Amino acid sequence: QLQLVESGGGLVQPGGSLRLSCAASGFTLEYYSIGWFRQAPGKEREGVACITITASGGSTNYLDSVKGRFTISRDNTKNTVYLQMNSLKPEDTAVYYCAAEDRHLLPGVCLKHVLYDYWGQGTQVTVSS
Repeated sequence: QLQLVESGGGLVQPGGSLRLSCAASGFTLEYYSIGWFRQAPGKEREGVACITITASGGSTNYLDSVKGRFTISRDNTKNTVYLQMNSLKPEDTAVYYCAAEDRHLLPGVCLKHVLYDYWGQGTQVTVSS
C-alpha cells in the first residue's frame, strides 16, 4: 500500500525555520515527481515546491513567494523528501501536504496539485509570535 507521511510541522516565530519530512512506504520516491502543497483556512491549495524524478535530473520549482526561503530535497537512501523552510512569515501558516506522482512532471507544471495521485495527511505549520 502506497503511503506518504509528513512530519516536522509546529509553531515557530516569524523569521524562524522548520524542516518538513515526507516519508514514503510501499513505493520508491526517487521514481516519482514530488510536490509540497499548502492550504490555509478559506484558501485554495497551492503548490509550494516540487522536484522531478531523479532520473530526469531532479529539477525543482517554487512558488514565487517562497523562492530563496524554501528548499526541497530528496534523500533516496531514506526514501524521504524534505522541505527546508527558512525566514518563515505569518502568511506561511497552513497545513502542508506532500504528494507523489509516478509520471515525470516538467518543472513548469509540477506545482499543479491536480496532477498528483498520492497524498499524505498533512502537517500543521503555524508562524506566529
